[in-house]
Amino acid sequence: HVPPKGTRGNRMMDFFMGLMRPFAGREVSRLQKRQGPEPATFMGFPVLIPTTVGAKSGKERSTVLGGFPDGDNAWLIIASKGGSATHPAWFHNIAHNPEKVWAQVGDRKFKAHCESLTGKAREDAYERVATEAKQYASYPKKTDREIPVLRITPAS
Repeated sequence: HVPPKGTRGNRMMDFFMGLMRPFAGREVSRLQKRQGPEPATFMGFPVLIPTTVGAKSGKERSTVLGGFPDGDNAWLIIASKGGSATHPAWFHNIAHNPEKVWAQVGDRKFKAHCESLTGKAREDAYERVATEAKQYASYPKKTDREIPVLRITPAS
């Protein structure tokens, strides 16, 4: 399920992400190699590195995200893109190829099951994350799109 893109949002985030693209691959590689039993942190939260298959390209893509613990063996990731009007590419990749998602948390790599939360479950999860990471509280005010929240667990 891919909610529609918005009609307004944080345009600076799109510009910023374009500037960071050349450095992103190196950062992913560095973090993948340096992970120990305890995950590194990103913006104060455990690093979760999803590897997806591109919706258009068909190529493997990895990105560094803050993963918010959600009980044992589960993490929440937010497709906020800083309140942009569009969803992040990694979200489209998961939506188009949900069976081709892997994740790394610390030194643990696993095939991932991604559940897109809806309704009250999505609202409650987003509120929990925004309580811990204050910057997320402002993103819904910047855009009129529904910001997806995904729950990542090891695939069975």
